[in-house]
Amino acid sequence: MSDLPLPQLLIWEWFTMMQGFTHIDGKGNARMVDVSAKPDTKRIAIAQGRIYLNAKTMELLENQALPKGDVLSCARIAGIMATKQTANLIPLCHPLFLSHVALDIVTLKDECAIEVRCTTETLGKTGVEMEALTGVTVALLTIYDMCKAFDRGMRLEGIGLQMKDGGASGYYTARV
Repeated sequence: MSDLPLPQLLIWEWFTMMQGFTHIDGKGNARMVDVSAKPDTKRIAIAQGRIYLNAKTMELLENQALPKGDVLSCARIAGIMATKQTANLIPLCHPLFLSHVALDIVTLKDECAIEVRCTTETLGKTGVEMEALTGVTVALLTIYDMCKAFDRGMRLEGIGLQMKDGGASGYYTARV
C-alpha cells in the first residue's frame, strides 16, 4: 500500500477505517444496518444534559411567571414526544417500539441551571441511546425556546449518554 500516491493512500486508510462502521457498506455508501437476525433483548439507555440561564430567567421559570406558561411541563412532554420521532430525525436510525420513557427535570438554582435526564427502554434488536439523547436535546431546546425572550445567552451543555445496557455490547456507563 505504501506505493500509492498520498491522496490514494489517504482514501485507502479512510476506507479501511470505515470497515468498522456498521452504517457504511463495502463501497463506502451509507446504509441502514440489517438487524433482522439479532435476538430481541431488553435495552435501556439514560442520557442527560443541562441548560444554563441567567438568574432573572431562572427566577421567572421557578415562579412560573414566563408568558409561555409552564416551561418544564412543556419541555417534559416535548422530550417524550421527541423520543418517539427519533427515526424520523436521525438518518439510518431504526424505528423502535419504546416500552418506557421517563423524562426527569431538576432545577439547580445555585448553578442557574436545569438538568434533564431521559430514560428510554425497549425490548428489541437495537439500542435506545439515540432516543434518550434526542429526548434530552429536544427538552432542553424547548426550555430555550420558551425562555429566549428573556435570555438569549442560555447554553446547552453536557449532553451525553450516561448509561446503556442490553444487546451484544452489554453494559456501558459514562466516566464521571
